[in-house]
Amino acid sequence: MLDHGAAPPVTPQQDPSGPAVGLGSRLMRRKPVEQLVAEGGQGEGGSLRRSLSMWQLTMISIGATLGTGIFVVLGEATPLAGPAVAISFVVAGLTALFSALSYAELAGAVPVSGSSYSYSYATMGELIAWVCGWCLVLEYGVSVAAVAVGWGEYLNELLDGTIGVTIPASVSAPLGEGGFINLSALVVVLLAMVFLMGGAKESARVNTIMVMVKIVTLLLFIGIGFMGIKAGNYAPLAPLGVTGISAAAATLFFSYIGFDAASTAGEEAKNPKKDLPRAIMLSLLIVTVLYCLVALVAVGAMPWQDFEGTEAALAQIMKDVTGQSFWGVVLAAGAVVAIASVVFAVLYGQTRILFAMSRDGLVPKVFAKVNPRTGAPRANTVIVSVFCGALAAFIPLGELANATSIGTLFAFALVNVAVIILRHKRPDMNRTFKVLLFPVTPILGFVFCAYMMFSLPFATWMYFGGWMVAGLVFYFLYGLRRSRLATAEK
Repeated sequence: MLDHGAAPPVTPQQDPSGPAVGLGSRLMRRKPVEQLVAEGGQGEGGSLRRSLSMWQLTMISIGATLGTGIFVVLGEATPLAGPAVAISFVVAGLTALFSALSYAELAGAVPVSGSSYSYSYATMGELIAWVCGWCLVLEYGVSVAAVAVGWGEYLNELLDGTIGVTIPASVSAPLGEGGFINLSALVVVLLAMVFLMGGAKESARVNTIMVMVKIVTLLLFIGIGFMGIKAGNYAPLAPLGVTGISAAAATLFFSYIGFDAASTAGEEAKNPKKDLPRAIMLSLLIVTVLYCLVALVAVGAMPWQDFEGTEAALAQIMKDVTGQSFWGVVLAAGAVVAIASVVFAVLYGQTRILFAMSRDGLVPKVFAKVNPRTGAPRANTVIVSVFCGALAAFIPLGELANATSIGTLFAFALVNVAVIILRHKRPDMNRTFKVLLFPVTPILGFVFCAYMMFSLPFATWMYFGGWMVAGLVFYFLYGLRRSRLATAEK
């Protein structure tokens, strides 16, 4: 009988893929679910602390999701779909929903910090787990940078409306967009880093306050923007047809990245088996409703053609509807807080995923070191923050958003496969949440993810291919031999 209070020793006989007799067996070795759960919270020199409630987990997911997608990326997606951008939000939301159901089941059954990386390790083997984890690094790490870039746009709106100055283009835009460095984007990442180093409980309190501010801000926009709706702005509904709706949905999927952030807090939740599934589903519902309402009001209040090149569209609409700059300033202030909370919550998720990968030996041990006083992986937080800050400072938003979307879609597709495999291999496992209409729902989730991946531009696929090649090189040179399962076989 397994002792669930400590990690059981791993031997070739315990590895469901069998003894490591060749490269193929080594690549397919799986980590037992019981061991994943037993190791929860254990790091180098300390342990993560279970301090997060269901409400705080929900706020982490909303914090990681609700922000740049509606405040910034809406301006990029509307020219692709026209007034039908609201439909694009629904399509992207359905894709997220199918995957969210799979996430909720796996989060309740395997409540650990690695998110889909850990789920893949338990079901599809080490190589697939590595690929998934590498995609999550792209999803979380690069989206932090993309969100930070959008934060600078609203910061300029706020500064212009309050003190009449803006940050010079040379230090507020990346290379290729008229500047040398996006200094404001770098600053917001470093500020998030400072808060995260205080520990999960303290960080969650700050995040909850910021999330409430941005929800109130969006409700304020809906109320004021509604008064400026002109029926003629909705016609023609889909000027670029189904293709435009699909293209916009693929771009807007970036807006839903983060609902899975609660699953990265599995080792810091008080009651993970029950609270993680609830937090995932509740956060997705709240975010989708807000997105659709804001999109409908936005395209009704401003002609869809005017969204082209506008990264602070909501603030502009507030100004146009009221005829006063004050309300635009209020919305800009809310957006500054809202987007900062996304940086904060997504950066948190990235550090916890690398924590899990490091504990398994697939990335250096420094990422699993925990400060015994705060219960936070401080070195991990600093390294990730500096990397994401550098990306935010020098890379344009559009490329970052698309690269993040493809990495996320790939990881989500694997989660839908993982839930099917785990149901087949471990049908008697205790599950606090089960996917509805199984196996139809996870199959649809996989199909939707694949469809949206192929809707992304060819250039995005090129970046993704390069990223995956780099990841596989690192795995074969480092992770393959240093993984804990590999060392246990010797």
